Amino acid sequence: MNRAGRSSLTLAAILVAGAGGYWAGQRAIVLPPIRWLQAIPRLDSTASAPAHGEPTAFGPIIYYRDPDGRSAYSAAPRRTEDGRDFLAVRASEDISFDENPEANVGAVRPPNGTPRKLLYYRNPMGLPDTSPVPKKDSMGMDYIPVYAGDGEDGSVVKIAPGKLQRTGVRTEIVGDRVVDQLVRAPGTVQLDERSVSVVTVPADSYVGNVENVTTGDRVHKGQPLLQLRSPELAAAAVQVQINPGLNVARRRLENFAVPKEVLDEIDRTHQVPAAFTWYAPRDGVVLTRNATEGMKMAAGDILFRIADLSTVWVIADVPEYALANVEPGQSATIRVRSLPARTFQGRVALIYPQVSPATRTTKVRIAIPNPERLLRPDMYADVEIATGSISPVTAVPDSAVIDTGTRQVVIIDKGEGRFEPREVKIGSRGGGYTEIRNGVATGDRVVVSANFLIDAESNLNAALTGMTAVSAP
Repeated sequence: MNRAGRSSLTLAAILVAGAGGYWAGQRAIVLPPIRWLQAIPRLDSTASAPAHGEPTAFGPIIYYRDPDGRSAYSAAPRRTEDGRDFLAVRASEDISFDENPEANVGAVRPPNGTPRKLLYYRNPMGLPDTSPVPKKDSMGMDYIPVYAGDGEDGSVVKIAPGKLQRTGVRTEIVGDRVVDQLVRAPGTVQLDERSVSVVTVPADSYVGNVENVTTGDRVHKGQPLLQLRSPELAAAAVQVQINPGLNVARRRLENFAVPKEVLDEIDRTHQVPAAFTWYAPRDGVVLTRNATEGMKMAAGDILFRIADLSTVWVIADVPEYALANVEPGQSATIRVRSLPARTFQGRVALIYPQVSPATRTTKVRIAIPNPERLLRPDMYADVEIATGSISPVTAVPDSAVIDTGTRQVVIIDKGEGRFEPREVKIGSRGGGYTEIRNGVATGDRVVVSANFLIDAESNLNAALTGMTAVSAP
């Protein structure tokens, strides 16, 4: 036989052996060595056995790759254009994100490795179905093997790093922080009741000269406002003139609210004035002017109403369910609609004792400094009251808490891909964080993203472990 004939026969034998090996590898069948094939000289003289110390490839053939490393792959044996065979890639050589690729392909561990104890196979779709032997589901998917040591108990989940990256799991270290819970409520600006004064008529009188003071003007304490002519006031003043040392007569004028300046003038001149001058009782803004020159006023009629606007009240309507968190002294932020770029700070001064039966709200008074007089009575306001603990507490992000309605769960990252769901007791919430009163300590690492997937896997593992324990002989 010539050289060309021997080469063709050799290639044909190699193809037959390769196809048989691929078929046997797919079915996990170990074929006896073909001695006559081993005697055929190798065509590729540069190929060599694995170097000493390098792991030997094991497991079934997954695919074939180009011998030159180009991006060319084949599911079946194949050759390059120049006649060279594609290289077979076995399960142990394939790139995998799983920590135990042999567990996914069903292959055994290397000869020098320590095999783990196989417990059972579980349904790949998460259904509560297990099998003591390898099995496929109705869609042809292989059941997943579960080995001893995969979880410390039924609740601990172990996930490979690649799966963590694909599912988007993120963690965060638990720390101590102040958890502020904002109570938002509508409100209105009102006058401080203690800063309002009225000028009234003490007895039936006629209004004399009225100063050039109108509604909205600012006045100062002691500034003249108007003059009154009253026969009753004049009669009392005559008694003071006749008997300067008679305290009864002077006290009567004081009871008529005659200003002290007028009384001092009577004592000094011993003359009864034709009209009595009334003065502003405080610094402030004129809110009401009812006095007109020449009009007759009855006793008790209001002439002027003056208020100091340097401090105002904001009355907020707080919902009944939020009252338990509101306390006097808490800070509040006020925003009015006419000044969207400005905020005003104040503190809760008083919680009113009654609840409105119509709106189920309670009025809360907040004192606000108003030195620029920007806040005006009856303005609408948006109120934010900062409630919660003023001292740092153990807290986790809101996304870390899984609330089932009957219990709250946090996923603890125990390192090396191990996660443990832990039931916790929560407290107040605010600012994107939830207070943890029991179950988690400062310094623990919790899952803040994709935690519901880990919780579902943990529940599945616990259920399967329970089923296995019950069915075990």
